[in-house]
Amino acid sequence: MGIRRAVVLAAPILFCLLGVSYAQVEPTLGVPVPPLGAGPWIFDTAEQHKVRVSVVTAGLSHPWSLAFLPNGDMLVTERPGRLRLIRGGALDPEPISGVPEVRPDGNGGLMDVALHPRFSENGLVYLTYTKPVGNGMGAPTLARGRLEAGALADVHDLLVTEAYEGNSGLNGRVVFGRDGKVYMSTGGRVAQVAQDPMSLRGKILRLNDDGSVPADNPFADRPGYRPEIYTLGHRNTLGLILHPESGEIWNHENGPNGGDEINVILPGRNYGWPLVSFGRLYPGSRVSEHPTREGLESPLVVWLPAIAVAGMAIYTGDQFPAWRRNVFVGSLREGGIPGTGHLQRVVFNADTEELRRESLLTELRQRIRDVRQGPDGFLYLLTDEDDGALLRLQPAP
Repeated sequence: MGIRRAVVLAAPILFCLLGVSYAQVEPTLGVPVPPLGAGPWIFDTAEQHKVRVSVVTAGLSHPWSLAFLPNGDMLVTERPGRLRLIRGGALDPEPISGVPEVRPDGNGGLMDVALHPRFSENGLVYLTYTKPVGNGMGAPTLARGRLEAGALADVHDLLVTEAYEGNSGLNGRVVFGRDGKVYMSTGGRVAQVAQDPMSLRGKILRLNDDGSVPADNPFADRPGYRPEIYTLGHRNTLGLILHPESGEIWNHENGPNGGDEINVILPGRNYGWPLVSFGRLYPGSRVSEHPTREGLESPLVVWLPAIAVAGMAIYTGDQFPAWRRNVFVGSLREGGIPGTGHLQRVVFNADTEELRRESLLTELRQRIRDVRQGPDGFLYLLTDEDDGALLRLQPAP
């Protein structure tokens, strides 16, 4: 027996004598994430070059979404079920009261926040959250309340979708279109539910601001379809925005093992999940033999490997002229590796065809959950961490 073979055979005996199992010595998946620190930091970028990143506030618990109030203050949702106010750059220690009870298990909890287009007149705030419905299940829900004197009043649910176990809350973006309608996304990774026309899961829904169904919805009069459905065939939409120039609704959604995508949302269209995808299932097999199919919408952008895309903004300000009309998205992790979160920039030509991408803030290794352009023209990011933070990007002096 050779020396090398003897060592190989002896290793299991040694591990048994030491009381150590193979599972205990397998390397842990992921990259160590150091504490964020106080900042600020200066990073070089490909086209805008020197950018300053600073911490506006920390001490947030898994912040999920951000909305700017007319006076410059900010509302931030925390997934465990709190709505927070950032006033003058400082986090109010007292959460805003009146938020519905949430089911935070898995990926559920309090998610998106959006203001009514006439918020200055009516004070209406819209929230998406996972509603506990018993037996360990949760239902993605759209609620509305009126913000007054640091509290939400007259809070009630506008729409409650079907309940599921597990990751029932992995969804729930909400945005107002230029038509004044409410667009809400729901997660659809469960079986074929995204293709089921009688299910509200795996869809983008279109509602009036009071939760009723618009008469001109694409399936409003079609038998066998829920009238709230605007589009179908979505997996888990973690980005839903109004394009600030074209007025189109854009979404992005997470694939499984690869296949994250950005889509332009058109009424009545089918976006394919789980019939087609550029990604693979978690064990490694392909979702579909071909990633496109006649009659199903193809994505505008695809990520291979997946970056667990979250949050989205199209930059239109004056602070970063080299980034104008670029799309910014957050990444929770890249290629399935924990500790690889970052911000990503996508550049398009005049025909909305992708030209290039840039990964930013990789040195911080933070899970970026939301990306917003502020009224000051700076970019704001939320880090989805136990000690989450609101970050601001601005040109370096």
